[in-house]
Amino acid sequence: MNPIWFIRMMQWVRHPPPVWKVILALCVIAACAALFLVERYVGWPDWLTTQGGGSMKIKP
Repeated sequence: MNPIWFIRMMQWVRHPPPVWKVILALCVIAACAALFLVERYVGWPDWLTTQGGGSMKIKP
């Protein structure tokens, strides 16, 4: 582990972030987890799936 990380951890302990930033970070993590769980157990909706075939290929 780089010694710079210890300095950053020390500064976080001395000057913690505001509560609203912690709540915002937790909300973002919760939203990502919810999207993952919906995709995992319900499935990806067809209307959000692209048709594909749009790849560019260089012909020799």
